[in-house]
Amino acid sequence: MPTPGREPLDEPALRAAVLNGGLWTGLRVLAVTGSTNADLAELARQGAPEGEVLTADRQDAGRGRLGRGWTSPSGAGVAVSVLLRPTVPASRFGWLPLLAGVALADTVREVAGAEARLKWPNDLLAGPEARKSAGILAELVPGSGNGGTPAVVLGIGLNVTLTVEELPRPDATSLALAGARTLDRTRLLAGLLDRLDRRYRAWTYVGGDPEASGLAPDYRAACATLGAEVRAELPDGGALVGRAETVDDDGRLVIAHDGGRTAVAAADVVHLRPTVDR
Repeated sequence: MPTPGREPLDEPALRAAVLNGGLWTGLRVLAVTGSTNADLAELARQGAPEGEVLTADRQDAGRGRLGRGWTSPSGAGVAVSVLLRPTVPASRFGWLPLLAGVALADTVREVAGAEARLKWPNDLLAGPEARKSAGILAELVPGSGNGGTPAVVLGIGLNVTLTVEELPRPDATSLALAGARTLDRTRLLAGLLDRLDRRYRAWTYVGGDPEASGLAPDYRAACATLGAEVRAELPDGGALVGRAETVDDDGRLVIAHDGGRTAVAAADVVHLRPTVDR
């Protein structure tokens, strides 16, 4: 029997809410899988169209950035991946995890009723203590069917009912611990997919322009990293310490430091001091 409050997703209700003639063309709901991103990437390589959604009540081998694991008890979170084939310049692809972050933050605030901020590039911070409650992973699947059109698999993992003892790391939280008024995973997932649909279509309509679509100003307004003193741990093993100033047109974090200003495309960011008023 499922743990009370951790019942399986309501697939009929989810289908009715999601498959309504918008972006989402297919929905797969699994009890358990290794990784929703890995499953959907394989479907992309087989030529699956844009708009496929894959979700599971439990992941045994979920992945975060830099190869980190992401696991959760069955029914305790939202684990979902979506397949996109954006017809925008590849230089704009870096905005996709940020777009997902804005849609997720809007969902947590508007559906769950919890405080939500974003940490560049892929974390959602929830509750008054701004602890990590979700992660986002975007993976490119080059030349994956459909005439060789590249696909992007966008995965989101959200902690919903995890207890303190179940949290994967000491700086994490869940919506339950963050004081959310709604913990219904079906409602949360339907709300997230609706907001992703609207954000993505607005963004692609203007060729991925983050300013014209309204994505960039909304992301900057929601991002707790901007204005903070940070240490950016770079993929080459180096580090950059300074003040996070803005996010540029390609979704890169611009850091002001002793040597000038550097735009960072990928990094693990540590907030050293709180955000200042902007």
